[in-house]
Amino acid sequence: MPALSRLSAIALCCASLSAVHADTLKKVAENNKITVAYRESSVPFSYLAGSTKAVGFAVDLTDAVVEAVKKKLNKPNLEVGTMAVTSQNRIPLLTNGTIDLECGSTTNNTARGKDVAFAINHFYTGTRLLVKKSSGIKNYADLAGKTVATTTGTTNAQVIRKYNQDNSIGMTVVLGKDHDDSLLLVESDRAVAFAMDDILLFGLRANSKMSEQLEVVGDSLQVEPYACMVRKDDPAFKALVDGVFSDAMKSGEFERLYNKWFMSPIPPRGINLGLPMSQQLRDNLKSLSDKPAM
Repeated sequence: MPALSRLSAIALCCASLSAVHADTLKKVAENNKITVAYRESSVPFSYLAGSTKAVGFAVDLTDAVVEAVKKKLNKPNLEVGTMAVTSQNRIPLLTNGTIDLECGSTTNNTARGKDVAFAINHFYTGTRLLVKKSSGIKNYADLAGKTVATTTGTTNAQVIRKYNQDNSIGMTVVLGKDHDDSLLLVESDRAVAFAMDDILLFGLRANSKMSEQLEVVGDSLQVEPYACMVRKDDPAFKALVDGVFSDAMKSGEFERLYNKWFMSPIPPRGINLGLPMSQQLRDNLKSLSDKPAM
């Protein structure tokens, strides 16, 4: 086959594969399987609590979407696969068709919007610091010349590096492979602070064996929305996911789930985060916005 013809065939094959991936409902129906992602340490959104089964606020939202897919396709016995993802691989695994839905602690921003689509925002947060109480650190100026941890593949890594550069703080930024790894850097005194979304820091502190020695400090550098990711250019599946969120937000089910994970004792240690719903999120129960952070 001539080189040009071979290239054309490859391009056609890739375009066809992308089209299949873009039609998630068709893909799921043909395979009789949907694969959803979970995080291992994004407390209280999606995390492992002493078992191999993930739990959390985003897991409950994922389960609701799966039930809607079963109903839409009239497949009550649809196989449901699960796959652990990290901050670094969650977008590639979605775009290449390995997973069909990612609900966790993923920031909806314009940069990621070039590769994926986002459902209605389900949380709002900002970058702060988790430190040992004995460290004396209260805000970013106290980090001058010190080592600060954050997690690879997160927007927080970009935020803290930019803040460091713009304000000439002189901190050294180290990257943990996941949130538990970043937390361990602080617990073991290899870093004086862990820069991350404040809600994740509260969750990680709650489940840490050193919880009494840790505190969340610092100004919130920026406010970012969390949202579930679906493949880009798949309006039918996005509409289904948005419909699940919209119905839950209008019916009060979303607030019930919020109270379950943010205002009640959660596994594995039965600690209550005691975090009332923010005004931004409460407003979004009415506006149903999927607007990204810049």
